[in-house]
Amino acid sequence: MIALGIEGTAWNLSVGVVNEKEVLVLENSPYIPPSGGIHPREAAQHHSEEIGKVLKKVFSKIDPEKIDLIAFSQGPGLGPCLRIVATAARTLALKLGKPLVGVNHCLAHVEVGKWTTKANNPVAVYVSGGNTQIIARRGKRYRVFGETLDIGLGNAIDKLARYMGLPHPGGPRIEELAKMGRRYLKLPYVVKGMDLSFSGVVTAAQKYYDAGEKKEDIAYSFQETTFSMVAEVSERAMAFLELDELLLVGGVGANKRLQEILRIMCEDRGAKFYAPPKELMGDNGAMIAYTGLLMYKHGYETKIEDSRVLPNFRIDEVEIRW
Repeated sequence: MIALGIEGTAWNLSVGVVNEKEVLVLENSPYIPPSGGIHPREAAQHHSEEIGKVLKKVFSKIDPEKIDLIAFSQGPGLGPCLRIVATAARTLALKLGKPLVGVNHCLAHVEVGKWTTKANNPVAVYVSGGNTQIIARRGKRYRVFGETLDIGLGNAIDKLARYMGLPHPGGPRIEELAKMGRRYLKLPYVVKGMDLSFSGVVTAAQKYYDAGEKKEDIAYSFQETTFSMVAEVSERAMAFLELDELLLVGGVGANKRLQEILRIMCEDRGAKFYAPPKELMGDNGAMIAYTGLLMYKHGYETKIEDSRVLPNFRIDEVEIRW
């Protein structure tokens, strides 16, 4: 079977086509704000203007008649952006006469990671702009064993980057600056049981910038602190669940230093570390297509009248039938 997936929960509009073995087509059109962060209405306007162009590129590479089903990111995400994606998916499904499948965005990150890395039953570390969660499967659900209490790690990095005058997206720029950092500046280390808090770390880092500390040292210190926090709760989840695989997913997962810290932790435990290819780390249509295909093969289909978007859709709300 061949599935087409549309992703647009936040700033990246993406359409992917997959079969059960590989990604066939992947086209992206990210929204880059002229300044500041992502405004939901402006991102949605971008998606509305670009969705037709992106689909045209996709269908220049694959015959739409070969598509067996249409999948879309139903949530969580920014409501205005989700609605653009859902409308496009409904239209395609009706036009082509194909079944429709609404996909949980977080679930898609985990499933595409397992698909591409062949991880069997890992603890998944999901780090993106809006989300930071430690996830593992128990029975017929993925359970969240720890998460951020305020903002996602990606948003924290972007807030710091904007404060220091760096353009969006801030993650890659903070990563490059951190490589040149030489001095560790003490920052709050906020782990509460299995949960994390990043807003206070951002505030403390901003104060260092106001005090004239080097951007490189601030970026280095911020990464070392927050990534160590993530590693701590990840290792505790592995110990508690007695699992020996760790899967890193989400856009922040492309950071090489975060991968290195988690890999070292896994090696110390005699565990295996996995990370999908970079193009499938951030938000992408291929992960929605693959998860939609997996769901459809196990009896899921979304009726048009049930395809409303769910901005607060949690991964533990989805029954796993596979």
